[in-house]
Amino acid sequence: MSVEEMPRVEETFQRTVELQKMVARWQDSHTHCLWQMTLSQRRNPYATLRMQDTMVQELVLANKQLLMVRQAALHQLFEKEHQQYQQELNRMGKAFYVERL
Repeated sequence: MSVEEMPRVEETFQRTVELQKMVARWQDSHTHCLWQMTLSQRRNPYATLRMQDTMVQELVLANKQLLMVRQAALHQLFEKEHQQYQQELNRMGKAFYVERL
């Protein structure tokens, strides 16, 4: 081996060592992530159940609100149609019969 090849060999060796360190850090990080995932899976079933219960309650309330909004919109639509019918009947000289108590 010549003197010129020595720095190249050292550079290659340094790169190899750095890559090995990087792979080791990645493996450690990967192992840590897996550990955290299993830990959270063991710890979170009750939190997940509570969150699902909360979501169910929120959906029930949202459905009630949606029903109320739809009923109000339908009532408004019927009222508007009633007004239109009254106007058309008034133009023809007729009217709805309204019984007074």
